[in-house]
Amino acid sequence: MRYYTLGLILTAFLMNAVAGQQAVLAADEDGFKSLFDGKTLEGWEGKPQFWSVRDGAIAGQTTAENPTKGNTFIVWRGGKLGDFELRLKFRLVGGNSGIQYRSVEMDDFVVGGYQADFEAGDRYNGILYEERGRGILALRNQKVVIEEDGTKKVVGTTCDEDALVASIKKEDWNEYVIIAKGNHLVQKINGFVTVEVTDNQESKRRMEGVLALQLHAGPPMLVQFKDIQLKSL
Repeated sequence: MRYYTLGLILTAFLMNAVAGQQAVLAADEDGFKSLFDGKTLEGWEGKPQFWSVRDGAIAGQTTAENPTKGNTFIVWRGGKLGDFELRLKFRLVGGNSGIQYRSVEMDDFVVGGYQADFEAGDRYNGILYEERGRGILALRNQKVVIEEDGTKKVVGTTCDEDALVASIKKEDWNEYVIIAKGNHLVQKINGFVTVEVTDNQESKRRMEGVLALQLHAGPPMLVQFKDIQLKSL
């Protein structure tokens, strides 16, 4: 009986080991890495009076007593983004925010470049905006080609806009996905493709740059980010 029990224990141990190894292999094959440990701002840098970790998420907050004079950002220090897929969850209470990608860092935590926008209202969620650059590159539900001379041509639509708006949970967690490959940019919120842009303006577009998260100037607001996962393509 003792040998039979020992055999069962050994079999269970080996099965668990194989399952664990398979899980690790699956994670490696998936190719995503976490950019936030859920506890600290290690790997990120921004103005400490605005950015902290709260409830397992990166939190940016302004108040009436502690406003920001201009848009300010927390920057990921792990390298520059080229071709990639980024997945994260965001939560917003008031105001406007965004995810900067393939962007350029300026002085005093100011960042310019492509921005996957979102807001507390309903108009700008999912648009592609170029901070300190060309402005709005694509409105929500637009498939856009930007010509070499900067002309923007709407060549199609991307989703059921009413269904997208209905999917967005106010003051709660939503999912953002950004895919950039070459000059082709795709943004998704809660599974809906919000914009698809082909940027042919070589003099203005950026093929690599920093990743940063925005805290917008204006009325008091709170924005949070978690489950930040990056895959190089």
